[in-house]
Amino acid sequence: MKLSLDKVAAFTQGSGTFDRAAVAEGYSIDTRTLRPGDLFFAIKGERLDGHDYVEAALNAGAVAAVVAHDQLERFAERSKLIEVEDCAVALQHLGAAARRLWGKKLIAVTGSAGKTTTKDCIAHVLGAQFQVLKSLGNLNNHFGLPMQLLRLEAQHEIAIIEMGMSHAGEITTLAQIAAPDEGVVTNIGLAHLESFGTQAGIARAKYELIEALPAGGHCFLNADDPYASQFGRDFRGKVTLYGIEHPADYRAENLVLRGVLGAEFDVVGPGFREHARLLLMGRHNVLNALVAVAVAAEHGVKPSDAMARLGSLSAGDKRGEVREVSGAILINDCYNSNPQALDSMVAALAQTPARRRIVIAGEMLELGASSPELHRECGRKMAQNKADYVVGVRGNGELIAEGAASAGVASEFVETPEQAGEWLARNLREGDAVLLKGSRGVGLERALAAFEAQQKA
Repeated sequence: MKLSLDKVAAFTQGSGTFDRAAVAEGYSIDTRTLRPGDLFFAIKGERLDGHDYVEAALNAGAVAAVVAHDQLERFAERSKLIEVEDCAVALQHLGAAARRLWGKKLIAVTGSAGKTTTKDCIAHVLGAQFQVLKSLGNLNNHFGLPMQLLRLEAQHEIAIIEMGMSHAGEITTLAQIAAPDEGVVTNIGLAHLESFGTQAGIARAKYELIEALPAGGHCFLNADDPYASQFGRDFRGKVTLYGIEHPADYRAENLVLRGVLGAEFDVVGPGFREHARLLLMGRHNVLNALVAVAVAAEHGVKPSDAMARLGSLSAGDKRGEVREVSGAILINDCYNSNPQALDSMVAALAQTPARRRIVIAGEMLELGASSPELHRECGRKMAQNKADYVVGVRGNGELIAEGAASAGVASEFVETPEQAGEWLARNLREGDAVLLKGSRGVGLERALAAFEAQQKA
């Protein structure tokens, strides 16, 4: 959304001697991706201070830079500076203003796992009938979300925005910025357990999205999740349930899971039954696809059109990407991990025809005092899900390997992703199927890089 710097200043309570008639063509908080004409926000983070990059931003063609009052003395030349009290708050105010100016339907997606894939599914299926803006990647926090809102343009008819959180109150803040009309809750798992102590505490934080919806709003809830399914009890708007196991407005029936080959099922909704084929692997992705159909149907998309769109949907970056190497299958799901997500992907691996099923599992972060037992439990479950070999990676990844070994699965532990990649290069055989999954902080994609380097050596 293009805005004059005069409007930017009005929305952010900014001041300065900048050219108020100049126009921001885009917005940036990172000089590495800044484009000429962008407005640069000098955000101060935990490790980096954007004020250190203001000169670089202006040299790269930024129309102006938003800086904090208390940092102004650092700059001798101030003709392209917009002074504000707090740059992060200014960005949030500008994002909220962009959302108000746009003024159309906005759907927010939250949950412990599957947010990004669900958002992508919904946007893809709604694209059969609407011009849709969706959050890029998983830009879902108090910096990323307003940046996404600033991408809104007049041609967009619906926006799909992801909301993440690691502490209580964060979704309330994000909802105040984005003002969602509708909300989707995928599930309540154990991600960020360290910050909340209990799963009920996590549920309470996710419920903030439902509380933020207007009285005439609409929420879509996973009927198979014991927490999310209850979120609609006191909601004043419309509640739509989706699920596989429990009664719901939209259900998947006659489900056939084929691992990396995807899934087939019937979608049963109000007045229709349609057959669906999905390229995405796993039961969890059937639920993600199902809520996309529910949202689309509630917005007037024909079920047959929705099914056609579903059939062309593929996995996102590091989110279940499948590739074949030397007659073996590698499943790259290493963007992030938590116990629920790891169990789901190992179950999907079990449905994949293979000579051996190998799990390379990095440790799962932010699980608090329960972390050791949760890692061991995930390892033990791998035996039930037909894993033939488990490699734990880094830290508590050793406990995943221990749990798997205690259940009779051949296992070992390595300290680094690079060592995991070297192990894979030595041990991969034709006909194997390999799952790589770990928390973002583990950087398990480095295992794939090390594997590829060994292949070329």
